[in-house]
This record gives sequence, structure tokens and C-alpha cells, in this order.
Amino acid sequence: MARVQLGANAFVYPMPVTLVGANVGGKANFLAVAWINRVNFKPPIVAMGLGKGHHTNGGILENKTFSVNIPGVDLVEKTDYCGLVSGAKVDKAALFDVFYGKLETAPMIGECPLAFECRLVDTVDLGADILFLGEIMESYADERYLTDGKPDVVKMKPFVLTMPDNGYWLLGNHLAKAWQAGKHRKK
Repeated sequence: MARVQLGANAFVYPMPVTLVGANVGGKANFLAVAWINRVNFKPPIVAMGLGKGHHTNGGILENKTFSVNIPGVDLVEKTDYCGLVSGAKVDKAALFDVFYGKLETAPMIGECPLAFECRLVDTVDLGADILFLGEIMESYADERYLTDGKPDVVKMKPFVLTMPDNGYWLLGNHLAKAWQAGKHRKK
């Protein structure tokens, strides 16, 4: 079967859907973000690319903190809405039960199965976007989403984004155990 060239504007499949929180002018705000991932083991660092015009950016830069909230499928409409409107015009925090952790300036969402509060480590100007690097300082989960004290992806029901078709998808079935599936190939 022939390989087809798709161009340089490709996306990693799929992307985790998150709600990033920051206090902007002393007020909690949330933004839907899928261009995000953990990029370092120790210290635990997340990286996210945000367009330069986002209202949330100012709060991240002002407080040097932000949160990453992992919504479940029950929050798909509210999450999508947070990506459609600007916090400069709409109080998106009113949609959620907002709480704060030890950093005190990184608003998190109580309805999200998992939330991280992060300290801003660095920014990188990428041209159209800004890459924000943040160290995870603490994580919070509702007990009902844990199995043996660890986040349970089946219970959490996170969803992912695919582009360029712009679709939200529910995660599928368990495939294999990481660092085990290919172990028999080691010599």
C-alpha cells in the first residue's frame, strides 16, 4: 500500500483534552487545551503550547502558576465551551466547583477526576504560540477515581482530541501492559 504525504501540519494522535486554570487579575479562569503533555520524569514537567492571544496566558505569567485538570466525558460540553469563549468576556469559573491547593494561585476544578497544580518553570516563544513549561507540585484526585491509590483511567473516563478532523473520542480498551508487552523480545 502506498504512503501518502500529508504535509508538515500534522498532529500527534490522539491528544489529551485538559482544562488549564490560572488566576487572571485575581479571578479564576479556565481554558481548554489539548496541546499538552508530560515531558520530564524528575522533576515532573508538563509542556503546553498556547496561542499568544489567550486570556489565560496573562494569569500564568502574573502568578507563575497554573493547573492542569483532566475532565471526564461528563464534562465534554463544558470543556468545549471553555475553548470557544474568552475568559476576558465570560466567567468560565462559574461553571465549576473551584478549589485551590498549596500553591494558592492555581485554580483547579472539583468535578475533574484528576488535577495538577504547577509552578511555571520557563516559557519559550515559538512564533505563533508560547510553550509553557511547568513543574507539577501536587496532584489531586477524587477517591472514587482511584484503584489501589492510583488514578484509574476506566473510572476517570478522560477523552482525547483528534485533529484535523476536530473530534473528541473516548479512550478504548486496554491493549497491553507497558514495559511488559515486548519484554520477550529482549535477549
